[in-house]
Amino acid sequence: MTLKQGSTLFLKIVISLIGIVTLAGLIWFPQTEGRAANLDLFSIYKDPLIIYGFIASIPFFVALYHGFKLLSYVDKNKVFSQSAVQAVRNIKYCAITLSGSIVLGILYIRLFANGEDSAGPTAVGMFTTFASIVIATAAAVFEKVLQNAVDIKSENDLTV
Repeated sequence: MTLKQGSTLFLKIVISLIGIVTLAGLIWFPQTEGRAANLDLFSIYKDPLIIYGFIASIPFFVALYHGFKLLSYVDKNKVFSQSAVQAVRNIKYCAITLSGSIVLGILYIRLFANGEDSAGPTAVGMFTTFASIVIATAAAVFEKVLQNAVDIKSENDLTV
């Protein structure tokens, strides 16, 4: 195993652990939440905000999958390919979608959570929205640089 393969293996393990911990948190957190303390298991998961949280997390898991795919392209030495550019583009779109769904969740909590203290969820939502926008911006820059490299590589392949 080369150093590059060891590094990508480590990053794949990290991505897998992030996905597992996030999924475990999505399943476990609603059971500990204050409103759900006296509810049965079925009633906990039919709360509209909990359902929205599960649906809104789909772009996050899709982005993790595309990050995993991108690391596979690095392992196969195909990082300068159109499929790698497409993986980065999909990560960018997932980050944008995730930030939009977080903003919608914050608006729902602020407007319709009467009698609830919404300052904490709003602060967490603002932080995660900012992090998601930073990831989308970094992915957009990386996509542009990678696309330029792919274009130069294909131009050189045609020249030779």
